[in-house]
Amino acid sequence: MTETNQNKQLLHLVFGGELSNLEEVQFRDLNGLDIVGIFPDYGSALVAWKAKAQATVDNAHMRYFIVHMHRLLNPSDK
Repeated sequence: MTETNQNKQLLHLVFGGELSNLEEVQFRDLNGLDIVGIFPDYGSALVAWKAKAQATVDNAHMRYFIVHMHRLLNPSDK
């Protein structure tokens, strides 16, 4: 049984942490990374990312990211 594009899971990881400087993505404390979660599609990952980014807006060194895990697991996915 094949999955249609509507039912296909396109996993996305949302995580963040405090950067050591604003010029590059280098975290101050890898043990302190905030793993927000893994989401089944980009839309739900974006909602989670926005909530975390907004909650930490007062800390200029705090950054959150969305990783397209489905592209790592299956590079032919777009």
